[in-house]
Amino acid sequence: MAAKRKHPMLRRSQAMWVSRRVWQPRIVFWAGAISIGLISVLFAILADKAQALFHAVIGNGSGWRFYLPLVMTPLGFVLCAWLAHSIFPGSQGSGIPQAIAARHLRDDDDRGHILSLRLVVGKIALTVIGLFCGASIGREGPTVQVGASLMLQAARWGGMAQARGLILAGSAAGIAAAFNTPLAGIVFAIEEMGRAYESRTNGLVLTAVILAGLASLGLLGNYTYFGVARETVDFASDWPLVLACGIIGGGIGALFSLLALKAMRRIRRWNALQPLWRTLLVAGICGLAVAVIGFASGGLTFGTGYAQARGAIEGAPLPAFFFVEKFAAGLLSMVSGIPGGIFAPSLAVGAGLGSTLGLILGAGTGTAALLGMAGYFAGVVQAPMTAFVIILEMTGNHDNVIALMCAAVLGYGTARLISNEPLYHALSRVFMAEAIRRRRARDVDVPGSIASSKI
Repeated sequence: MAAKRKHPMLRRSQAMWVSRRVWQPRIVFWAGAISIGLISVLFAILADKAQALFHAVIGNGSGWRFYLPLVMTPLGFVLCAWLAHSIFPGSQGSGIPQAIAARHLRDDDDRGHILSLRLVVGKIALTVIGLFCGASIGREGPTVQVGASLMLQAARWGGMAQARGLILAGSAAGIAAAFNTPLAGIVFAIEEMGRAYESRTNGLVLTAVILAGLASLGLLGNYTYFGVARETVDFASDWPLVLACGIIGGGIGALFSLLALKAMRRIRRWNALQPLWRTLLVAGICGLAVAVIGFASGGLTFGTGYAQARGAIEGAPLPAFFFVEKFAAGLLSMVSGIPGGIFAPSLAVGAGLGSTLGLILGAGTGTAALLGMAGYFAGVVQAPMTAFVIILEMTGNHDNVIALMCAAVLGYGTARLISNEPLYHALSRVFMAEAIRRRRARDVDVPGSIASSKI
């Protein structure tokens, strides 16, 4: 008896499932997402080791070693600035503006100048060096650029055409893996990275966040970034604290954003005449100022500020002017031009501000620190949903969700009254403008070379 012939649609379906063209992009995408989780864990370990080594070098706040940052920090800033300028251009700053810019650029060569495997290595290495030298920076923004770079490279290897969606997915996976905050990664993709979010990227973002998160959990286990917050907000008595943290935090956050943008624009214009030497001079001056602030604060402002923020959340009051000192150290580190993020330092500033306001208003330090973080961070990045979701996931206490939402919305509203220019998006336009100038110069050179060859 002759074998039954399969229906044509069934044959096409089977062919599709075994087709290399179908599976190769998926496998490469999954591998890219998992690699984001694994590299994020490695980055976190290296960053923590660098900070621990820095504090081991300078000692416990007494003796001659405590003066080492006055030399070590400015030299480290100069080294990072030189490497970023000469070997890893495009690695400067947070990394989030680069990812946003890459989503708006149409030309793959333009994207390659700010998202690449070379920059993955450079971003991680220079951020770790910066932390070893006492810079007030974080690894979370750099992890976004790392994630976006890895996913863009996966798109090239897998022959995938959705570059913009994959950059978004890689950025979200970077945030999720950096903080162990999967919901915050998704919200960040929608609110901060997307602004014009496309529903067809839902599957990409969710899959990337899940796989990166599972890879991170497989190595580190399940954890909350700041531990579990024990204190909860009592609106009947704490409403003045919610208002103060939201409004004052948002105002100071907007001030940070304004000062950073103005300073960086002036520095960029001043550096244009002698890019390398003036870049190194600015980095050295900023590094020396960060060292002086760190010395004056007893070493509290060096590094990410994670330990200080966690201590405040657990109920240990911070010095009254810690938030001012950390604000200045973070601002100087940012405008210096060295690679490094502002997420963790901003949370530390917010925790310090909340701690001070809590002391003034007679509220619990832990509650005040959480609200200060939400208000200040929302003011800096002007992304209120990301602010309260990320703090909620980092502290593991859902009883404070309404209070955190209120503080974040108040912070965002206050910041918008002061500055209508979101920090990351303003900085992303710098990278887009540089890409356009580079392309125009390339387009001018090509016809010229063709014409000369004809002659």
